[in-house]
Amino acid sequence: MRYQAVLFDIGGVVVDSPLHTIARYEREHGIPEGFLNSVVRDTGPTGAWSRMERGELDSAGFCAQFDSECSARGHLLPAAAVLERIAIENRPRPVMTEALRRLRAHGLKTAALTNNWKNEGESSDKHGLRPLFDHFIESSVVGLRKPDPAIYRLAFAEIGVTGEQIVFLDDIGANLKSARELGMTTIKVIEPEQALRELGEHVGISLL
Repeated sequence: MRYQAVLFDIGGVVVDSPLHTIARYEREHGIPEGFLNSVVRDTGPTGAWSRMERGELDSAGFCAQFDSECSARGHLLPAAAVLERIAIENRPRPVMTEALRRLRAHGLKTAALTNNWKNEGESSDKHGLRPLFDHFIESSVVGLRKPDPAIYRLAFAEIGVTGEQIVFLDDIGANLKSARELGMTTIKVIEPEQALRELGEHVGISLL
């Protein structure tokens, strides 16, 4: 079999997309569509969001810096309210958790590669997803975040495969572009069922 492992993003793939939660929050509070993402993009690697996902900021430090970045661009979210909404609304997608079980039953390695932030005072796996994965790689733990090629190379080493042996599912185009440049087969997740049909064709397993 060409493929030895399937690599999954978490938010927007295995669980509901935080981007959808953010978009709803923006609409409800009269904030321009895409504002939060524009702040993340414009502030780049030194911005609060990137620093939080690399584990360089705790929640208080993140909220203070991100609120300042947003206010400087004309709107205050605030950050703490957005993070709370994401934590409340995002839930595992049953079709994805079932697919993970089927992949492992057929001998494929499963790994998570997620940009996340430190969970203070609560379980870092509140949805109980870790048992579904052979490897669970978190940006806030390893100090790297997608789409930095270094985090993909770290995943290759941990899983014990090459890029050509992996199918990678993510909902962010930039993350997929970087992965393709390292040899991975990629699937952009918009609708979970369509993504799993495509994955099933690659690995020769019925996943729905």
